[in-house]
Parts: sequence; C-alpha cells; structure tokens
Amino acid sequence: DHRAQLTRLVAAGRRSAAAKYHMRKVAGVPAVLAVGLPLLPMWSRFKAVAHTLPYDAAVMGDYSLPAGQMSLVTVPTLVIAGERSSAVLRQAAQEVANAVPAARHRSLEGQNHNVSMKALAPVLVEYFKV
Repeated sequence: DHRAQLTRLVAAGRRSAAAKYHMRKVAGVPAVLAVGLPLLPMWSRFKAVAHTLPYDAAVMGDYSLPAGQMSLVTVPTLVIAGERSSAVLRQAAQEVANAVPAARHRSLEGQNHNVSMKALAPVLVEYFKV
C-alpha cells in the first residue's frame, strides 16, 4: 500500500522519510544505498518534490506496464535508458520499447538514471534529424 504510506508521510511533514520510502520500496534501491541517500548533494531536491510522490503513486497504480495502452501509440517514440541505471529501470525502458509499435530503444553508455546532457544531446539530435 505504497500510496497510503506516502500520503501519511507527506501529510505528517516527513518529506525525507517519504523520499526514502519511495526509493527503497517503490524504486527498489538496495537498503545499503538508501541509508546513504540523505548524504548526497541531490537529496535536498528529492525532499523538495517528495510531496508529489502520492500523485505519482495515484497515476502509476501498481507500477505495472500498461502494454495494451502502449500498443496504441502511433507516433515514433525514442525510449532511452542509461546502461548503469538500475535493472528495473533498464527493463522498463526495454518493455516500453517493445510495447510501442514505432519505438526505438537506446541505451546510453556509462549513464545512470541521472543522464548527462552531454550524453543525451547527440542521441536526441540524431533522432530528430528529418
């Protein structure tokens, strides 16, 4: 019941706890990494948007891939994942690319979920060349 838990934490003003809960229980970050997350410079940004996590949970439901709906997408689609992203994110990107009929999948070498614009820009330029 991740949505209810996130809602309770946010309502109690516990943004850091909500962000940790999301990273650990929803995003699947290993426990050892979750402990160190608050020490990272980007943690303040995670906390700043933690109040939106219940909305994400409301939209995403059980976080399963709506492959049937995705098969209805008719526009060309580029699905990108960092090769160093977590396995669950890489798998999700591949599944989206497989489900969308006009999709292409790219894995960005050396990149994690926080993709460098220097790595992303050339891929986008290449994709959008007409």
